[in-house]
Amino acid sequence: MVWKLEGLSEYDVRRPLTPTGTNLLGLIKHLSIVEAQYFGACFGRPFPEHLPWWDDDAEPTADAWATEDETRAQIIDLYQRVGVHADATIDELDLDAPGRVPWWRNGDVTLHHMLVHVLTETNRHAGHADILREGVDGATGLFAHNSNLPDHDATWWENYRAQLEQVAKAAASNSDTLGQHRSER
Repeated sequence: MVWKLEGLSEYDVRRPLTPTGTNLLGLIKHLSIVEAQYFGACFGRPFPEHLPWWDDDAEPTADAWATEDETRAQIIDLYQRVGVHADATIDELDLDAPGRVPWWRNGDVTLHHMLVHVLTETNRHAGHADILREGVDGATGLFAHNSNLPDHDATWWENYRAQLEQVAKAAASNSDTLGQHRSER
């Protein structure tokens, strides 16, 4: 997740890139809260620092964006400290250790269940980060200097995208024609 911020300006890591305001630095801040709560308080091992974004009077999306006063370094450092805390919980508890997520309807969980849940959520947000970063500057892949996409030049990718656009339009046209024939029956 963190490498998705590398080489980007403060503006680019913070700016809303979707209609709902999703942004790269906000994703990392959000995952900090997720791990701190799910591998902390839910297992009776609260993260030792106060995270105000979890307070009852916090703005509903306070964990999804960085304020002017919160630096990139602070948020990355928090994410890493939370990771150490989460790792300690994972290392010290058995997979069948019971936990409780009070905001879930059936909040009884095991550490195994929580690992799967957080892994799923992190992967989902990593996918968001992949798409956002590609939209900002074209950077793709699992690591900063190692894309897992085929190695083609910009012209190849433009032609590929144009091909996909043609296929999408043709399929839409075929679908419209099929729908019209069905309604004529």
